[in-house]
Amino acid sequence: MDHEALAHEMRGLREQVTGITDTAVAASDGLLIAADTADSIDPEGLAALAAAGLGLARRTAQATARGTLRRTVTYGSHGCAAFYAVGDTALMVVLGDEGLDVDRLHRATQPALDRIGSILMNKTAEGV
Repeated sequence: MDHEALAHEMRGLREQVTGITDTAVAASDGLLIAADTADSIDPEGLAALAAAGLGLARRTAQATARGTLRRTVTYGSHGCAAFYAVGDTALMVVLGDEGLDVDRLHRATQPALDRIGSILMNKTAEGV
């Protein structure tokens, strides 16, 4: 797995969008693949919670005939957590503070998700 390439994508997203505080990439089962998080965040726990939340949102989209899930966002009093599907096998979670422009985040995230998907596909193709 090219962890440096994943780290580069996560750092690049943070540089593009003001307000991003933490990012992580995980398998759809919640297994952490890579993280760029503050010490106050448990990256393994974040990955597991993101997988559970994204799984529920994915199932809701299917059950209500809304198509393939692209993302879900949870808003809290101190910011938000955005969960993005990376194909059918992975996800990316982005945490942001109150200043995060979520529309800008969504626009900036799609190209990064495509590149992350390619990095993960290369891992699968290598059999690692």
